[in-house]
Amino acid sequence: MVNERKAAIARKTSETDIVMQLDLDGSGQAKIETGIGFFDHMLNSFARHGLFDLELHVKGDIHVDCHHTIEDTGIVLGEALRKAIGDKKGIRRFGECILPMDDALVLTALDLSGRPYLGFELPLTVERVGAMDTEMVREFFYAVSYGAGMNLHIRLLSGTNNHHIIEAAFKSFAKALDMAVTVDSRITDVLSTKGSLS
Repeated sequence: MVNERKAAIARKTSETDIVMQLDLDGSGQAKIETGIGFFDHMLNSFARHGLFDLELHVKGDIHVDCHHTIEDTGIVLGEALRKAIGDKKGIRRFGECILPMDDALVLTALDLSGRPYLGFELPLTVERVGAMDTEMVREFFYAVSYGAGMNLHIRLLSGTNNHHIIEAAFKSFAKALDMAVTVDSRITDVLSTKGSLS
């Protein structure tokens, strides 16, 4: 029997007030309120396609711009992932997905190594999709990777539509993460020759 892999994180600064609940072993249910419609759509896609239950409420200074809200949400999601994953015993550790979405084809590969790194090759050609600045896509995944201690690579293989490219990135990240956190009965400890992942 697997222990519950859940996390609840609250983070409040002068710029954002964030409350998040994450269940790695959910069914893809999401309640998302960030004040940024396109970002809500991306996080709903992440939860749905990763089969994670995610509840998120953010009050951010979006009267300034979307930067703090998106970056801080990434920080909190990374922390929640690290907490929910726990000691990493029995998990597959690595995950990958090449995901098509109409014209877009995005590759995501990750390693829950405990050592953060972001490789990001997702060229976007417009400044904004909806109310979300496209430069914040990289900032979000950077914050997640460092908060979670995750080696994360996201690369555009083909595509021209920015909405499709970004959505394919969030969905492929979700599928790769779901693979990495899956418990494999053949793995009796942590999947490392060193005996630890930190």
